[in-house]
Amino acid sequence: MSNWQLPEGIDELTGQQAAAFEIARRSLIDAYMQAGYELVIPPIVENVDSMLLASTEVDQKTFKFLDPLSTKMLGVHADITPQIARIDAKHGSDAVKKYCYVNAILQTKADDFYQSRSPIQAGAELYGADTLESDVEVIKLMLESMSLLGISPVVLSLGNVAIFNTLIAKESLTEEQAQTLREIFVKRSNPDLQNFIGQHQLNNEALFSTLMTLEGEANVLDTALEVFAGFDDIKEAVARVKAIGQALDNTGVEIIYDLAETKAYGYHTGVIFSAYHQDYSKALAQGGRYNNIGQAFGQSRAATGFSFDLKFLSNNH
Repeated sequence: MSNWQLPEGIDELTGQQAAAFEIARRSLIDAYMQAGYELVIPPIVENVDSMLLASTEVDQKTFKFLDPLSTKMLGVHADITPQIARIDAKHGSDAVKKYCYVNAILQTKADDFYQSRSPIQAGAELYGADTLESDVEVIKLMLESMSLLGISPVVLSLGNVAIFNTLIAKESLTEEQAQTLREIFVKRSNPDLQNFIGQHQLNNEALFSTLMTLEGEANVLDTALEVFAGFDDIKEAVARVKAIGQALDNTGVEIIYDLAETKAYGYHTGVIFSAYHQDYSKALAQGGRYNNIGQAFGQSRAATGFSFDLKFLSNNH
């Protein structure tokens, strides 16, 4: 093997690719800062104890090594959001705070969202507001990001992970079993779901099966309200998705509703969203609400945001 060959899943940008990336980076940062988002540059490594690895998925994707200086275990960031939670907690403010970033991250393995193990994650996050308006603001900024990158038209997918979380909370499953069920929904595998139901006693197995099918136009929201009529928390979650869709009507974006969507990162708690384009087989940008993510830092705050791989999108459209 030639000594210039990169490890599997690791890539680089040179020449025109690097130039296209830098132009895109500048335009995005300018747009975010003009919208009131503070630019932050988190460190590439932190103490593992400070990386908020409460999400099993983030933990599994984090490279860890022993620091010869401090003898503590350090981690290379695999996701920026936990670091933003730490930064926000450090401010100790009750005011609404907005952050943006463009940072390289490193993951032990690629996933369905990132093309490589070394993406450059760009995104924006809003802390301190649990309002419909804040959800809409962040989604619109994600759509503007796609427009700045020349990606059009975009199809927006809207869902709410609180629906799945509410059903899980009513089951007597171990943490491992609940994670397995979540992964089944992430993969959207009905055969795996039926196999899981056959192996475990669920209180609401029919509702899980129905939830898997709730994807489509706005009429699926009405169906969901009927199916989950006995669950006030779920009806509230569906109503929030419906209100966001209505608030985005004037943007002209095509919206699909996917109430079975659950993000791979288990820290999401509410409305989730993704941007798609017909020329790509996977989401180009994604985000959602992750309230209380900063609780481990003593600053439990409402939060929402989005991210995408700028290295990939700046050279693949």
